Amino acid sequence: MHDVIVIGAGLAGLRCAQLLTAHGLDVVVLEAGDAVGGRQRTDIVDGFRLDRGFQVLNPAYPALRRSVDLDVLAMGSFPVGVQVRTAQGMAALRHPLRHPLSIVTSLRSGLVTLPDAVALARWAAPALVRPLSRLAQDDIPLREGWDAAGLHGPLRTAVLEPFLAGVLAEGRGDTSNAFARLLVRYFALGRPGLPAQGIAAVPEQLAARARAGGATIRLGTAAERLSAEGRANGTGIQVGVVDGDPVRAARVVVAVGPDAVGGLTGLPSPATNGLQTWWFAAAEPPTRSALLTVDGRRRGPVVNTVVMTHTVPSYAPAGRHLIAATCLLPGTDSGTGSRAATATATATATENDVRRHLEQIWGTDVSAWEVIRRDDIVDALPAQHAPLGPPRSPRHSERLYVAGDHRDTASIQGALASGERAARAILVDVGVSGTNG
Repeated sequence: MHDVIVIGAGLAGLRCAQLLTAHGLDVVVLEAGDAVGGRQRTDIVDGFRLDRGFQVLNPAYPALRRSVDLDVLAMGSFPVGVQVRTAQGMAALRHPLRHPLSIVTSLRSGLVTLPDAVALARWAAPALVRPLSRLAQDDIPLREGWDAAGLHGPLRTAVLEPFLAGVLAEGRGDTSNAFARLLVRYFALGRPGLPAQGIAAVPEQLAARARAGGATIRLGTAAERLSAEGRANGTGIQVGVVDGDPVRAARVVVAVGPDAVGGLTGLPSPATNGLQTWWFAAAEPPTRSALLTVDGRRRGPVVNTVVMTHTVPSYAPAGRHLIAATCLLPGTDSGTGSRAATATATATATENDVRRHLEQIWGTDVSAWEVIRRDDIVDALPAQHAPLGPPRSPRHSERLYVAGDHRDTASIQGALASGERAARAILVDVGVSGTNG
């Protein structure tokens, strides 16, 4: 019998296993998929490196810095800013502190007025100095937070709303104001990017560290039920495996995604938001800019688009370019109020819808672009409605623990931090103090 079974080889499960093995515990990780990573997976398709849905990695996440060697990832970093399609053309807004010379250009764009800039600072500044627990006091939906700060102009409607719709996977402004502020803090402090080998490089490094510590990771092994063994004596838990023999351990961590956690624990399934990403191959890029681009006019289903190969050239074969375009899936709302955008809230965007909108955004013919793949990620992110509660305890019942970003914040930071908390809880329960990152 093992000391701990971890069900799920996503970021939370792997981080938990890594910490437990560092303290000498016998750990086995059961993963239903054919590779580690959960939602952080990368596939090679026709020589292109495709993450499962558009993703970014922010080196400002504290749990990420504790968990992996960022230098080994050989990250390419996106520019800190956003490019906006307006009725007058393209406007680039950059981080004013990192690019002070861009302030005049931003003001001339018509997207940033002085009152809006003051209102944004009023809204965002507390996140730079207050912990999340303070930000979450008297929490309200994001749209109400912006209203309270006096943020109403084009900086909100043409820049922040479409940009954050892609980040939060919803466009109504229902997300917790505190959580949105937290993300903006991380964007302000870090420079998000992607590993040269794709987002999967993160869980692969975590898995390598867990294996080096002695953990066994069993792929293609789906857990289907949990049952207590010798409960009167507190001896452990048996995990049933699909088409395999059961596995036994003194303790079990359920670190699966929001879609599967209910079936193993009986917990209510967390509400989630979905995203759809279209991956296009092109011989020539539509722009030389590496900035994430949004449509400030809000005329279609695409909430953001970017030329991936300007930041991570390894995502495409030599001489080719990879362009990502992300839309909200049904069940979420673009929040635009236009007829075209309202339609996308109730129906999945078609290829024609996406191509038409990309032509409007980029101002170029995209008919020759080849669709490599479309990723529909229904459970892209756990919904983070207001009021934002504190991270949930990993202890679910006797000897059973739960981890995942649905127990914390909907982010890579939240997933890793949740795995760390589950590991600490087990170490305390077995009489081992502290953790070794």
